[in-house]
Amino acid sequence: MASRPDYYKTLGVDKKATPDDIKKAYRKLARKYHPDRNPDDKDAEARFKEISQAHDVLGDPEKRKQYDTGAGPFATGAGPGGGFGGFGNFDFDASSMGDILSNLFGGGGGAGGAGSGRAQRQRVERGADLEAEVSISFDQAVAGAQVPLQVPMRTTCPTCHGTGAKPGTTPTVCPRCEGRGIETQGQGMFSISQPCSLCGGSGTIIEDPCPTCHGAGAVRTVKRLRVNIPAGVRDGSRIRLQGKGEPGPSGGPPGDLYLIVHVSPSAVFTRKGDNFEVEVPLSIPEALRGAEVQVPTLEGTKTLRVAPGTKHGTVQRLRGEGPPKPRGASAKAGSPAPRGDIRYRFVIDVPKELDEEQQLAVDALSKVMNGNPRARLFPQGSPAAAEAGEG
Repeated sequence: MASRPDYYKTLGVDKKATPDDIKKAYRKLARKYHPDRNPDDKDAEARFKEISQAHDVLGDPEKRKQYDTGAGPFATGAGPGGGFGGFGNFDFDASSMGDILSNLFGGGGGAGGAGSGRAQRQRVERGADLEAEVSISFDQAVAGAQVPLQVPMRTTCPTCHGTGAKPGTTPTVCPRCEGRGIETQGQGMFSISQPCSLCGGSGTIIEDPCPTCHGAGAVRTVKRLRVNIPAGVRDGSRIRLQGKGEPGPSGGPPGDLYLIVHVSPSAVFTRKGDNFEVEVPLSIPEALRGAEVQVPTLEGTKTLRVAPGTKHGTVQRLRGEGPPKPRGASAKAGSPAPRGDIRYRFVIDVPKELDEEQQLAVDALSKVMNGNPRARLFPQGSPAAAEAGEG
């Protein structure tokens, strides 16, 4: 049976060492024997593995307690990864299972191999998306506009250029995860990979932080932009500005900026889908005998011919005189944007009160236009006619 390794001796600390003492000793030895500083040195590599294994146990309060009392996986005298009681000569390294799971989830090669921190490509993290609001006038929405915008965001630190380290220094490879950004913890044959508890998943640690951003790699600022609002934009439209969001950490790609557009309402034009609608009042004589009326357009005015006997709610349209339609990705560059229509809805303006002259005119009109417009509602004859026939 293999004797249990003395992890306190490996790290050069006393058995009563505090967690902070253990961490300091580990970091000091890890920097000294790390494979990046000792290329092609097998002894240094072996020593680094011993140091990492010792810290994996003593740096975890629960594992350290089991190690000190000889409980759990240390009951047989073997360290983590040694033989399991009851399995004879079968030797299974628990870290190997962690490496297999890490490979399945994109974690890369084994943590113990020399230079694995160098070979592991760090996961590129995209910057955060942002959202802002802008208010424009109705005319700006129709014609399109360029408007100023101020967006609070995190931007790359100008002092350290996003590294988080003081100028003249660089982040070092995390000695715990060896640059992989994940660490494996497990009990027996089952292991779980999670972000490294020392570096937070970045794969590096900053020993001398930047004085401006204090190691964050980014600072809060207000970014000033001039944003092009496309012609024909609707109230509540959400415009995506690709790459205008926050920069990604550690040089990652920036996120996007989403712009919510608020359009001031017009006193004349009402948006109806891709078209505008205008209510055009008509007097009773105009509706009866017809007329030519002036109506507003986006560029000025035009004349519409009202047919005799026009009913309330009748619609005429001017095709292609409405707002520009949003251009699709397949639209040809330089070609004019298609436009919607303007729909003119005629509404008969009925006065609420009549003067004496108007009353006489209506009485005279009723004598010559005395038909019953509701007769078609009663195919069997009107109730009044039925009552007259019975009489």
